[in-house]
Parts: sequence; structure tokens; C-alpha cells
Amino acid sequence: MKKIPLIAALAACVALPAFAQSQLTVVNFGGANGNAQKKAYFEPFEATSKAKVIAVEYNGEQAKIKAMVEAKNVTWDVVEVESPDVARGCDEGLFEKIDWAKVGNKADFSKPAVTECGVGTFVWSTVLAYDASKLKSAPKNWADFWNVKKYPGKRAMRKGARYNLEFALMADGVKVGDVYKVLATPAGADRAFKKMTELKPNIQWWEAGAQPPQFLVAGDVVMSTAYNGRIDAAQREGKNLQIAWYGGIYDLDYWVIPKGGPNKDLAMKYIAAASTPAAQAEYAKLISYGPVNLKAFDMLDAKVLAKLPSAPANSKDALQFNVKFWADQGEALEKRYAAWATQ
Repeated sequence: MKKIPLIAALAACVALPAFAQSQLTVVNFGGANGNAQKKAYFEPFEATSKAKVIAVEYNGEQAKIKAMVEAKNVTWDVVEVESPDVARGCDEGLFEKIDWAKVGNKADFSKPAVTECGVGTFVWSTVLAYDASKLKSAPKNWADFWNVKKYPGKRAMRKGARYNLEFALMADGVKVGDVYKVLATPAGADRAFKKMTELKPNIQWWEAGAQPPQFLVAGDVVMSTAYNGRIDAAQREGKNLQIAWYGGIYDLDYWVIPKGGPNKDLAMKYIAAASTPAAQAEYAKLISYGPVNLKAFDMLDAKVLAKLPSAPANSKDALQFNVKFWADQGEALEKRYAAWATQ
């Protein structure tokens, strides 16, 4: 009889590490994106791995990851990060190196999705959005966005230099393929800020992705820069918001594994599962962000493809966000923007 408590105690000790491995904390940006990930990634992974996914929402604060890693107290297993943070975090030793043999064949992924410390998970775009029920004719490009005579009223733009300076140059006649070449010069930066000054009296700034569709539906602005996924979410709610794809700036979000996390192997399994063609296709059906696994496109119908930033019709006149440019010149341009905004 005395052996029974001892056996139970030993069993409990053995079970503790297994229990610790059975939970995976996945951090993302929430909203419609978070909801889509829950259905396309979290729930199927829980069913196949028997692990419980704990979802955490954040706003891209790399400093939180850095603090965890430096304190050797990492509680986040997988984190969704934006492209500038992948290279920076990798250089600073904040992320584990990706074992691509466990993720999949690199050739199956779009080239920007394959990095040393991150796995691309979807393509998104910052685009020109408008409420079709409030305009007589549809704007087609950034020149129309700047044309306050033809389209009187306020425009909403994300607070900051990034994206806006590129849009300003396109509005001023710079070809999509030449934007960063021009912006990299002092004269080009001056040109972009001069064009921004033209529109400044008509700008209403936004700071959260949920604001552009809200501003448009309320009639506060006639057009807005916006994340395409937020416009898609509003369309699914019955709002008549539309996108002009010309000159949209596309980028990728990535999965990373914070250095020293307790569940590295399980984290890699999650990333691999979320990177399969089937999972990527399911995600794209739930929110209009494009797959990075190229085989997923074969699983999508024309209606879904028409709304993706990576679809041929929408990407042919798009601009890829230049991470290196903003890493090199971003700090100076953001400081200049901050001074300009207060003038």
C-alpha cells in the first residue's frame, strides 16, 4: 500500500515537464489577423499536436522580446514581427536561427519569406482606400489622393514618415520602380516633403490599423491609406469600401522564435504547420493577406485571389517596402517628419 503514493508521486514528477511542453504562447497583432490565425493555424495545430495555443496580442514592441531574452526569462514561444524587426533582432541575437529543413522546401516560398531568423507568414499591403458610396468617381492612384480639387475633403494617413514619403513621390510623378532611388537622395527627400506640405492642411493622421475604415465609414475623410486586410474585414461586414491597388506598398510579416525560449522544438513545429500550402490557403480565405508558400495559390479561387496584394493583377504596379533603405535612413527621415509635423 505504501508503494501507491510513491508511484503516484513519481508519475506526477514525470508529467510536469510534459505539461510544460503542452502549451505554446503565440504572439500576434490581434484584430482580424488574429482571428484568421486562430482558425487557420491555432485550432488545427491544437488538434494535431495536442498542445494548447495561448494567444497574446501586442503592438510590435521589440523591446519586450529584448528584455525577456536579456533577463533569460522568455515566456513567448513564437512571435509575429514586421520585416524591419527580423533583421535587427537577428543581428542583436534576439531570435533563434531557423532550421529550414523542419519548415519546408525553400523553393516553395517567395524569396523574401526565407530569412536566417524568420519565416515569412503572409504578404500585406498599405493601399489607397475609399468609400465608394461617398464618391462619384473612383480614385485610381496617388495623384488622385493628392487632388483635393477633384476630391475635396480630408485624407487619412498613418502618422510617420514611412510609406507616406513613398506615396508623395508617386503622387509627384515618380515611377514605382524609381521611388527608393529618388528618395535616397537629398533632393528626393526634399521633393517628398514638399509634396507632403501641399496636402498637409487636408491630412487627418491615424495611428491604429482600425482607424482608416472607421474614418471612411463615418465620412470623416474621403480617402485613406490603410492596411488592405482592414479594408477586407470592413467589406465582410457589408461596408462599401474599395481599394485602388496602384502604388500600394507591400511587405511581409514573419514568425520568429525568441532566443532561449522553453519550447523551441514545439515552436518550430507550429511554424512548419502554419507554413503548409493548406494552412496558408485557409488563412488567405479568412483575410486578404497573400500566402508566402507559392503552392497555396493553386488552392484559391479567383474571387479570393482578386483581393490579395500578391495576386498578379494587384502586384504588377506595387512597390516592395525597402527594409534596408529604412534601416539606413529611417531614423533621420522620421526625425525630419516629426519636426515637419509640428510646423
